[in-house]
Amino acid sequence: MSYVQRRRFLWILFLAGIVLAAVVANATTLARLSFDNLAQQAAAVARLCCVGSESHWEGGEIWTETEFEVVERNKGTLGGTVTVRMLGGRAGNFYSRVDGVPAFRSGEEVYLFLWGKPGEPYRVLGWSQGTFRIARDARSGVERVTQESVSTNFDPHSRQFHSEGITAMALPAFQEQLRQALERRSKNEP
Repeated sequence: MSYVQRRRFLWILFLAGIVLAAVVANATTLARLSFDNLAQQAAAVARLCCVGSESHWEGGEIWTETEFEVVERNKGTLGGTVTVRMLGGRAGNFYSRVDGVPAFRSGEEVYLFLWGKPGEPYRVLGWSQGTFRIARDARSGVERVTQESVSTNFDPHSRQFHSEGITAMALPAFQEQLRQALERRSKNEP
């Protein structure tokens, strides 16, 4: 390898190291929240219907604000509509996707566990952990709820797979679990 080739190789290696360091430094890991923790920490919990989204640039990042119509209030004081602001989206020819940040479609119904400061748009608590999508079974018409952050892990000791989160739970069972979690939360408050 010539001196020029070696120098070019070291320069490329140096730049790759800087890019890798930047990616690692900006990585975000969210601790897994239990259903009860979501209920306890959320400022509001509601069944919502997505009306539409709009993305824009702010501070060098793309942000998406999604408007929801409130279908059912379970916790907190909410008006008839709610705005949820999340990192990522599409602005012009640019697209930004942050792993774990939910995106919503017009007409979609979800249960969201929300947090935020008064006067500001809400955020989804735990991102995908606080997002529970509602789907209607085409054959039976039964509505089922699935947590967006459901994960399946293999336990090498028991040699079995275990799921964390809620998967295809019938809506009445989900509503009962939510009611109980909110009730436990209110009993633990002073």
